[in-house]
Amino acid sequence: MSHSALAQNAAALPDDEAPSLIAPHGGVLKELYLPADQAAVLKQRSAGLPGIDLDTRQLCDLELLLNGAFSPLEGFLTQRDYDRVVTESRLADGTLWPIPITLDVSEASAERLVPGSEVALRDVQGVPIAVLEVEDIYRPDRVHEAQQVFGTTDRTHPGVAELLDRYRPVNLGGRVRGIQAPSHYDFSTLRDTPRGLRDWFTSQGWYRIVAFQTRNPMHRAHRELTLRAAQQVGAKLLVQPSVGRTKPGDVDHYTRVRCYQALLPQYPANSARLSLLPLAMRMGGPREALWHAIIRKNYGASHFIVGRDHAGPGNDANGKPFYGPFDAQHLLERHQDELGIRIVPFPAMVYVANRDAYLPSNEVQPDDEVRDISGTQLRRHLQEGSDIPAWFSFPEVVKILRERHPVQASRGFALFFTGLSGAGKSTIAQAVVAQLLERTSRAVTVLDGDEVRKHLSRGLGFSREDRNANVTRIGYVASEIVRHGGVAVCAPIAPYADARAEARSLVEAHGDFIEIHVATALDVCEARDRKGLYAQARAGAITHFTGISDPYEEPLQPELRIDGNAGDPLVLAGHIVSLLEQRGLLRG
Repeated sequence: MSHSALAQNAAALPDDEAPSLIAPHGGVLKELYLPADQAAVLKQRSAGLPGIDLDTRQLCDLELLLNGAFSPLEGFLTQRDYDRVVTESRLADGTLWPIPITLDVSEASAERLVPGSEVALRDVQGVPIAVLEVEDIYRPDRVHEAQQVFGTTDRTHPGVAELLDRYRPVNLGGRVRGIQAPSHYDFSTLRDTPRGLRDWFTSQGWYRIVAFQTRNPMHRAHRELTLRAAQQVGAKLLVQPSVGRTKPGDVDHYTRVRCYQALLPQYPANSARLSLLPLAMRMGGPREALWHAIIRKNYGASHFIVGRDHAGPGNDANGKPFYGPFDAQHLLERHQDELGIRIVPFPAMVYVANRDAYLPSNEVQPDDEVRDISGTQLRRHLQEGSDIPAWFSFPEVVKILRERHPVQASRGFALFFTGLSGAGKSTIAQAVVAQLLERTSRAVTVLDGDEVRKHLSRGLGFSREDRNANVTRIGYVASEIVRHGGVAVCAPIAPYADARAEARSLVEAHGDFIEIHVATALDVCEARDRKGLYAQARAGAITHFTGISDPYEEPLQPELRIDGNAGDPLVLAGHIVSLLEQRGLLRG
């Protein structure tokens, strides 16, 4: 079935021809919070249980498990459910579920547990949110999971990079019992639970609701698309952006939500509702679109808009799209009968200048003059302060984006050098800093490996766990520097891929992360060793020495790999500065 035929089909099919497709205000919710008195008892008891501090993704997943958005799940997947979700997009009992919701932990955490154990699940402040009843402890094949769920093992895909480099090796599966909801201090009136939003729909007499998923600011094209989709099926509109975690480099959710609030008056009165979804996106394309539809059904929507390349992360390492433009629409159409929510496939809306109107892309004629502004072009307009055409966005939205991205503002970035001891990281870093300061007045902070060990990481040893903690601390400090528009130059050994990935994640929440692998041969590093560390390591006097008794995991896809064997540090530094200039990072 063609894309246009899909859209026409969705519009033409009356509800009474397929009543099983629409369950008013969703199906059965499985809310996992305990009653207040039982929650208070469990909270007190949780203080004596083994605990896990959840990261952002895990906390988002837990919140949506507890409030019923992930119904019918009752906890993190056991291996039996996990295996079938990975291979077939179904739970063990056959229920449609496309994305693995797993609780990944370190080997050290897993060693303390056995099936039947209870684990307190805490937020970053150590506040207990829930207790997990451990049913299963298993070690998944992450490469297999990436290939099956994302269709690729290419780390250019952000979901794959996180899965392969940042997920911990062991999964815990089992039911969760909720103690209290995670705290949110931003936009509290927009953070609806599925139950709360369903009740609001009922109070307003809304029974046909079409939901729209977004992770970007919305402009005139988005308004036209959503308005037409709602009118096409005779429904009210639910704009429900993901605000838990999206793609690295996306506009921060504070700015996006302000833009959505500014856009809402552009819809007819009593026709649209804004509600925030604390979802950690995986950017999983078709499977993610299926997941989004199930979640929106649980929030009470009867229809769900699926656009071009829904939840796609862009292009792979070869410059080709990870997913076809209509793959998500075709997958959801195949599962329409069992989803319980009607799919509204919709083409991209484009501005046709000669008609001064937005039209679906499949209605454009050969002689039409189509205009568009890409995300890169929009960022350039904001950086330069140049005019953004009125046909593209609303002045209220542009004003907010200009406030967030003032003219000529410098974007922070981190240079993260990694390589063996003696590879030349610090020397090349010093040369880069000198060349940066010759060209710019930007604030530059150097986080050298040895200096960090003396101050920030004093007391840490050289076990894998301590090394990772050291790199994570460097990543955190670098992220704060970058957040304030500064330049962080980091030069640790950083031997492990998972710790480097964690540092990247911290920095990319605020700016650019440039990983530079100083690829110097081990014998060259030994020959340069003025402190005699390699000799002591080979003699057994120093344990856990990278390259001798501990491994070094080479970066697979660094932004730059430089030959440190005999290269002139000034020349190598010049290559790095040229890369920064190409990326437009040396303004100011």
